[in-house]
Amino acid sequence: MSKPRSNRVAVDGWVILDKPVGMTSTHAVSRLKRIFNARKAGHAGTLDPLASGILPVAFGEATKTVPFVQDGEKAYRFTVRWGVETDSDDSDGKPVETSTMLPGVDQVVQALPNFIGTILQRPPAFSAIKIAGERAYDLARDGEIVEIEPRPVTINSLELVDSTEDTATLEAQCGKGTYVRAIARDLGRMLGCFGHVIALRRTRVGPFTEADLVTFADLEDSPEAAAQRMRSVEAGLAELPCIVIDRNNAARLRRGQSILLRGRDAPAEGEKVYAACDGEPVAFGAVTAGELVPSRVFNLGA
Repeated sequence: MSKPRSNRVAVDGWVILDKPVGMTSTHAVSRLKRIFNARKAGHAGTLDPLASGILPVAFGEATKTVPFVQDGEKAYRFTVRWGVETDSDDSDGKPVETSTMLPGVDQVVQALPNFIGTILQRPPAFSAIKIAGERAYDLARDGEIVEIEPRPVTINSLELVDSTEDTATLEAQCGKGTYVRAIARDLGRMLGCFGHVIALRRTRVGPFTEADLVTFADLEDSPEAAAQRMRSVEAGLAELPCIVIDRNNAARLRRGQSILLRGRDAPAEGEKVYAACDGEPVAFGAVTAGELVPSRVFNLGA
């Protein structure tokens, strides 16, 4: 007996969701798929249930651009509570270390430069990193001791923006793979007072900022309102150079063939770019020997 055909439709574009606290990224994507009745969707970078803020969700052809968004710089605003370290490095975990010492503002500020640049960071035990095929957080929840090897991450800036007697609110700009919870844990250890994250908000992912955010309330108001909030497919390519091409070259790219790039403004060897024709993205790829070699082709009204 054949399965009933899905009545979901092809939807292409981006929604930059302001994910609420308490919701998983997977649940958020499922809810958006229902709102748009979309066949295909995925997010560009998981946000913990504890966290709020930017969750870029790609639909249809936009899912091909997810790697470029994920590889972009991230920004976070987060609050650390001093005096307690937890096994998850946030307020959902169990205390594992405590201290009665509370750091002064000057101590916190003086410690921050140690976390700027490319550093080695040990991801939290409660993370999505796979160990022998299993997610670290699944192993940790089962009571296993999880040891993840430190890995290099890049933190471009880390600033103290507010503080109380037992908390510090920080803003960080960092590269792919950086864990803010690990920053809080390691900062607390360096200061000798321990610490964990009690509030976390992501304020940037690649080309997307808080100015792009929409809420579920915005989208569930009406189908027309939801459609108006959908960003274009090429929004995910905003940090790549765009090459404007004619229809003949567009046809070549759509067949998987390379095109020759001419002119003084041609991209550098090895540079990743995307090509557009008549205001619509056609393909993206890398420049090789003066040609654009397509790695993915878009199927948008071709």
